[in-house]
Amino acid sequence: MKKTQRKEIQEKTLQELLADGLNLRQEMFNLRRQQASAQLEKPARLRTLRRDVARIETRISALRKKAA
Repeated sequence: MKKTQRKEIQEKTLQELLADGLNLRQEMFNLRRQQASAQLEKPARLRTLRRDVARIETRISALRKKAA
């Protein structure tokens, strides 16, 4: 993930982060289905999605901790 993308995550609101996380999880689900049927062209995309979801979840937990 590029520095600009990391900054974008830092600047997003909680609602935006939740929506992005949901979208990334849906994309991961679709890629796992493709992988199961041997149609996945870029297996590395799963790894990057998993890491992006982790970054978003980390930011969400930080925002919630800050609000509490």
